[in-house]
Amino acid sequence: MFAVLKTGGKQYKVQAGDILRVEKLAADAGETVQFNEILMVGGDKPVIGAPRVEGAAVQAEVIDQIKGEKTINFVKRRRKHSSQRTKGHRQKLTLVRITEVLAKGADKTGVKAAVGAGSVAVAAE
Repeated sequence: MFAVLKTGGKQYKVQAGDILRVEKLAADAGETVQFNEILMVGGDKPVIGAPRVEGAAVQAEVIDQIKGEKTINFVKRRRKHSSQRTKGHRQKLTLVRITEVLAKGADKTGVKAAVGAGSVAVAAE
């Protein structure tokens, strides 16, 4: 069974055992999180959400908080100024291992929802 989930503005097709690099989540290594925004559940009887599949979820275990590859942006202005500037960036990511795809009954599991680190919901807690 597989599922298409949405997190961090991106969509991922996952199944049990997959390892993903997603946008930073507010969770520590070793915690179990649950992705509730499921767009499709596939398998014997595929279910496509409109826009989401009700009662479906994907549970994952947080492996580590990591940083992505370094991207370098080189800015050079021409003519008389001859100024150069280098800007670097490393995106903060969370490494998760998908443990289970739930087609139904996600509301009763009691597992913490996967919420982004910069989200307003985290600031309210």
